Amino acid sequence: MTDLSPDIIIDSAFDSGNIVVERIEGATATLRIRRDAHSEFAQWFHFRVAGTAGRELELKIIGLNESAYPPGWPNYRACVSEDRAWWGRAETAFDKDQAGGTLTIRHAPDGDLAWFAYFAPYSLERHHDLVSEAAASEGVDYRCLGHSLDGRPIDCLEVGEGDLPVWLYARQHPGETMAEWWMEGALEALCDPADPVARVLRQKCRIYLVPNCNPDGSFRGHLRTNAAGTNLNREWHEPSAQRSPEVLAIRNAMDRSGVRFAMDVHGDEAIPYNFLAGFDGIPSFTPALGEEFTRYRTILARRSPDFQTARGYPAAPSGKANLSMSTNQLAERYGACAMTLEMPFKDNDDLPDPDQGWSPERCKLLARDCLAALVEWLED
Repeated sequence: MTDLSPDIIIDSAFDSGNIVVERIEGATATLRIRRDAHSEFAQWFHFRVAGTAGRELELKIIGLNESAYPPGWPNYRACVSEDRAWWGRAETAFDKDQAGGTLTIRHAPDGDLAWFAYFAPYSLERHHDLVSEAAASEGVDYRCLGHSLDGRPIDCLEVGEGDLPVWLYARQHPGETMAEWWMEGALEALCDPADPVARVLRQKCRIYLVPNCNPDGSFRGHLRTNAAGTNLNREWHEPSAQRSPEVLAIRNAMDRSGVRFAMDVHGDEAIPYNFLAGFDGIPSFTPALGEEFTRYRTILARRSPDFQTARGYPAAPSGKANLSMSTNQLAERYGACAMTLEMPFKDNDDLPDPDQGWSPERCKLLARDCLAALVEWLED
């Protein structure tokens, strides 16, 4: 029997939208991911499907063997929402031998609209709400560090009366939206005058928070680059106004403040765990500085069931650290205890959630544990 239902409608012409429609037949669609401008990176997707009520959708994203991180697709489940507030996970399967690598998403929405994304999106409008609310909080100072290539502000929030300079910054890679969900959790805690962790940190530290280092890439629906196609986390050795004004603005501010502790917040496509990467291999590495990182990581693992230390990236050999990456550059430049926090696009396999996988809610909770671990780290 022929299906006479109208074709579904797929759109992505909105903040952080990314999909290319190849073909639609009824409730089935063949799609591709658009590459970041001026680069080969492709992994982030975000699109809306209309005409979905009472229908079983079959959405096939093809060509993924040529995506940025093909190991990210096995055991991955796409994020889906009907109200754009709560994001669950859809039935998803990956076949590397079909159409150059095909991710098949199947879902039957209750209503007439459904939104799909690589991870729960964090819009620029929500970013502006976050920054405005934080800036209006008592004891919080706002500073614009500079502007992106498209003219967007690089927002920085400063809190605390202490002497120890702490930098927390996120979304150098714009498709790693879990990083700004983490920032939302951190700011909610730090702006709460009753929060005891925040009270201690405000007494001992001056904390600088940059919730989104790459607003252009975020709006454009990029995975990893800014408007010029530049990977910002490979610019820290020599940022320029032409290629990476975002990094130049942030690093200049760090030069003025100094850095004692820093966390660069990211997401990892393939590894289904939360973990930290340090600065092994920098030219000025010392056992004492390395022990500071190890001690923080140990504290966080004890405090958070969602964090672990057994899995992560291999350490760089002595003298072989890539100083174009922010964590290595900050440790070398300032003698800072610097680190990269990686969260999964999939789930934390040590503590899986069948409904949401790794989620915005869990990102925010992990941020609070990271701040509490910093308090304990400062006390030792």
